[in-house]
Amino acid sequence: MHATSGKPVQVDVYFDLICPWCWIGKTHLSTARRLLAQQAPGVQVQLRWHSVQLIPQVPPQGWPYQAFYEQRLGGPEAVRLRRAQVQAAAARAGLTMQHERIAVFPNTWRAHRLLAYSAQQQPDQPDRHEALLDALFEAFFVQGLDIGDSQVLAQLAQAHGVDSTEAEAFDAPPVWSMPDDTSGVPLFVFNQRQVVSGAQPPEVLLAAMLAAHQSAGLSQD
Repeated sequence: MHATSGKPVQVDVYFDLICPWCWIGKTHLSTARRLLAQQAPGVQVQLRWHSVQLIPQVPPQGWPYQAFYEQRLGGPEAVRLRRAQVQAAAARAGLTMQHERIAVFPNTWRAHRLLAYSAQQQPDQPDRHEALLDALFEAFFVQGLDIGDSQVLAQLAQAHGVDSTEAEAFDAPPVWSMPDDTSGVPLFVFNQRQVVSGAQPPEVLLAAMLAAHQSAGLSQD
């Protein structure tokens, strides 16, 4: 199937960096975009990333990771079962998560501010912004780093060509909100109309992008 170019499909993605399903969902979206390029090479996709702080009350130094989840889920066995579920879903996406390396459940506001500054400084380089986003996910879920720590963020910023000192002074919005009548991340909104919630398989996201493109074409007729 080949599609004409026309108006790009806009995908708004709502996420938090402490959410493993968001990294899984982002990876599925990348796969869906590759499938779209194969099936409908004329369709362009414009991504907009929206930071959401799921638990803004986390202190700057964070909380003990294991203890937080045991309290949240009801004990170590519940944590083990949930973690196995996440690991299996991550593996299907081609990701490996090392939860045992994570000591700190971080406050993600500074990391989100770094991303916001990166997006502002490199508006015409979305791939660089996305690479920094991936690096933050990997730093937390694979390396077990505290992504609320200024030194960790400075190293990641430097590696991706972002001035961390200026990012620290960036006047980013203190609160990020979800669209009305939605809850939970990851959340994908296509052309500001169709909503897909959760870390859905690539085929679901591909179908949503194709439907959004078709609807946009019909609205132009």
